[in-house]
Amino acid sequence: MSILAPELTSSRALPPAVALNEALRAASPAEVIATALKTIGRERLALVSSFGTESAALLKVMADVDPSIPVVFLDTGWLFEETLAYRDTLIATLGLTDVRSIKPLDETLSREDPDRELWFTDPDACCRIRKVEPLARALKPFSAWINGRKRFQGGARTDIPVVEDNGARLKFNPFANVSREEIEAIYALGKLPPHPLVASGYLSVGCMPCSSRSAPGEDARDGRWRGRAKTECGIHTAKIS
Repeated sequence: MSILAPELTSSRALPPAVALNEALRAASPAEVIATALKTIGRERLALVSSFGTESAALLKVMADVDPSIPVVFLDTGWLFEETLAYRDTLIATLGLTDVRSIKPLDETLSREDPDRELWFTDPDACCRIRKVEPLARALKPFSAWINGRKRFQGGARTDIPVVEDNGARLKFNPFANVSREEIEAIYALGKLPPHPLVASGYLSVGCMPCSSRSAPGEDARDGRWRGRAKTECGIHTAKIS
């Protein structure tokens, strides 16, 4: 584990996330994932993916390191059919061997969103029962998780570290430092298929009711929760226990 040895030797008193972040702050995405795999172990490490418009880049880098790393996919019940099809396409294209589609609990939906209108009346609560709670359940067996947030996405993501403490587990952000051009290069070099909705003007895709096409000049995430102050679903702002 040569990438970590010098830094960790001199940083033993630091919390693991701080030491790892210091060691990996200039590492490539592949190096971050390889180090996470070696440090945590495959059985205790998961990658969380929305299979959205930029997801194939991270999944490609992970697959090149180890395609059997578990991938958690939150099937909220409000996803576009195109996203579900894209998930299946990328599984086949990249040779992913352990993709776990996690759904919200039926009893929770029946109790808190029986009319499927919660996305409109209380989008934070809708995200909680369809994303945050299912993710917490899915991550129980794991000590760390990998995600695809990038600093160039702005907002709360501007200052994300490469490694952070996320409550009960570590959180690796291997794309924290990458640029939009580098993401596009991964797609081009890997000949990765785009999300089917990109051609229709969707630059960021989540649940159907809360995703919209982006206008010229808008940032990708301007199409999410349009007209609301909400910018995050909650899985990256809550401490997942």
